[in-house]
Amino acid sequence: MTDESWAGWYRDRNGSDAVVLTTDGQQLRIRIRGVDFAGESFDDLAPVSGTHPESGMFALADGALTDCVLEWDLPLPVLVDGELRQATLSCLLSLRRADPDLYLTLHLDGAAYESARAESDFAAALTAIQRILPDGIRLQTCVACAFSDYFPAPGRALSGGLACFRGAKDAYREAEGEDAVLDLWDRRTEFVQEVWSCQEFEARPARGAGTGHRGAFPVEPRESVALEALGPLEPA
Repeated sequence: MTDESWAGWYRDRNGSDAVVLTTDGQQLRIRIRGVDFAGESFDDLAPVSGTHPESGMFALADGALTDCVLEWDLPLPVLVDGELRQATLSCLLSLRRADPDLYLTLHLDGAAYESARAESDFAAALTAIQRILPDGIRLQTCVACAFSDYFPAPGRALSGGLACFRGAKDAYREAEGEDAVLDLWDRRTEFVQEVWSCQEFEARPARGAGTGHRGAFPVEPRESVALEALGPLEPA
């Protein structure tokens, strides 16, 4: 994978600094005040091995950055009526000792589509954005791909815990439900960032085979699923 770099800002009690986030689709890297941090999730950015920040320079919890704000923009591929376009995704992440708050805004053709202001992870925030996009506009990143899934267990990481099964496409196309994904788990190619994209992207099916453990993207609201299960309502 070719690295991507995203310009942004880092803020904490000691001030604000311009930064550049770099990723290869798996690991995240950032240099702040001359100190290099790396991790597979945005809430797991720790000083690289052999680096020892000065006392008080950063707030760390379990060795990772906390009590700070990261803000950056990145190019995001979207399909608009079947045509591949580049939108801009603005990310605002508050890393706190309790739970991180994530806020995303997708900018496309002068319009802005926003997630809630306190999403718990990238999958939830991107799902919220996809739900409000006009018909004919679809995100084309790993979280929306036909070959990605999470491990069948409660909870997930802020980012980076998404498994890619592009090396087992045919098998994953038949996967539906938790047990099917567990059977395929050791055949995953790698873990990827939800905002990453590659040339092997295929749209995720809406239901049935190929929806794996996590289901469609975006997952339909519970109310819609319940109404669909009831069938059409008869007039009174």
